[in-house]
Amino acid sequence: MLGGRDHDDGGATKGRDGPMSTRTPGTDDGSAPLLTLLPSTPGGAAAPAPERADAARNRRRILDAAARIVAEKGPDAVTMNQVAHASGIGVGTVYRRFGDVSQLLWALLDDRERQFQEAYMSGPPPLGPGAPADERLDAFLDALVDRVAEQRALLLAAHSAAPRARYHSGAYQVMHTHVAMLVSRLRPDADPALLAHLLLAPFSPDLMHHLSVEQALPAERVKAGVRELLALRDRPRPA
Repeated sequence: MLGGRDHDDGGATKGRDGPMSTRTPGTDDGSAPLLTLLPSTPGGAAAPAPERADAARNRRRILDAAARIVAEKGPDAVTMNQVAHASGIGVGTVYRRFGDVSQLLWALLDDRERQFQEAYMSGPPPLGPGAPADERLDAFLDALVDRVAEQRALLLAAHSAAPRARYHSGAYQVMHTHVAMLVSRLRPDADPALLAHLLLAPFSPDLMHHLSVEQALPAERVKAGVRELLALRDRPRPA
């Protein structure tokens, strides 16, 4: 179950938060889960203290183990005991670090999203800075296909739990700002904010699940389709 705490030992019962809890980690009001992935800005809240090296290594081992379980068996198969066993870290440490399965899975989404952000905001071109805007946009959309495919089941579970949360999350806001910036460079007279939303719309987890699983389309076919869609207006009309 992709939800609350799920001890496998001691006779404790599983949580009842549903397929994926809609609570934001650290809140108790049942609000939609928003991944706060906006870059830090000067004058904001003080940055958290840096992790000790051993704590950072343990966090990475736990997240990598959870990612392997999700990739092999899907998010519903994740339990804290399984993650502890796969990571070689005590289950008590896993609970202290992440609280429950729901928070662990949100942390996994957050971790992969931060890696993706780093790639397109400061990584090598053409995805990162240093390439023309059209090449960066193509590279970003290609990478986004891979990003959604990598965590399709987990993103779909999050989307199903709170469908509208996607558009208010820090992750989406950062992607939207990035795409709008590229569009404004390509089409200075256009409405970049609107076009960025429309360009990101096909990458909703439910549509990507339909294309990749129900339609069995490989990622390269989806990428080619996105390119073809963007080039429709550039093609000469038939005589």
